[in-house]
Amino acid sequence: MAVSVKTISKPLQLPLTPEVLDIINAYLSQLQPEQILEWAIEYLPNLYQTTAFGLTGLVALDMLSKLTPSPPPLIFIDTLYHFKETYELVEEVKAKYVTPLHVYKPAGCDTVADFEAKYGEKLWERDEDTYDFVVKVEPARRAYAELGVQAVITGRRASQGGDRASLKPLEVDSTGLLKLNPLFEWTYPIVEWYITDNEVPCNKLLSQGYRSVGDWHSTVKVGEGQDERAGRWAGREKTECGLHKDYFTMKKQAMRASAVSLHASLF
Repeated sequence: MAVSVKTISKPLQLPLTPEVLDIINAYLSQLQPEQILEWAIEYLPNLYQTTAFGLTGLVALDMLSKLTPSPPPLIFIDTLYHFKETYELVEEVKAKYVTPLHVYKPAGCDTVADFEAKYGEKLWERDEDTYDFVVKVEPARRAYAELGVQAVITGRRASQGGDRASLKPLEVDSTGLLKLNPLFEWTYPIVEWYITDNEVPCNKLLSQGYRSVGDWHSTVKVGEGQDERAGRWAGREKTECGLHKDYFTMKKQAMRASAVSLHASLF
């Protein structure tokens, strides 16, 4: 029998073949974000939403809260270096929505003091790849393993540019994890409109000249006419934090850096 969207099993049987993935993306590309999310609730196994509480993720969260009484749980990767306004937003979201929230931090670290005792100060300046791995990639993979996650909803959009420019509704990463990008076609002004029109809580920094908010040490305000993510890692040829890069490459880089550091400490 020829494969079509109507013959695909619910939930999806993994791993997906390239043929099935192409068929799904052709179908999802014709839908509105709410419809993509409805499809995801029905088809994607062990579905969670990963979020740093950026605007697009908040839109998806609000849509999900209106689509189902039991929205997919949230996973928040707490790098320990978020702005205080981001932590305040987390509490606002918890108060407004009933969605379960799982918080994951760098392994063995509950505070900045813990982290810097283990890795030293300003690791992001000394070894950015290792920093990304230990504060974002490793905690995320640990969350997926402990929670049995097979699919995640992301807040990525093609209009954000960089590695996201050719984004599709559904992707499969190198580990086999399904990544759904329900607002892949939306632009920043549409996202802003939805946030305002639906009274969705958002980061207070957005009213102060920021447009994409990450860690305080690598986020600056965006200038007039600049791309919305120009304030992330300003002055560096970087568009992703590591969560959406190849996991095995990131792990190998982090292990190599750790080995070099250990060798240096012995001499």
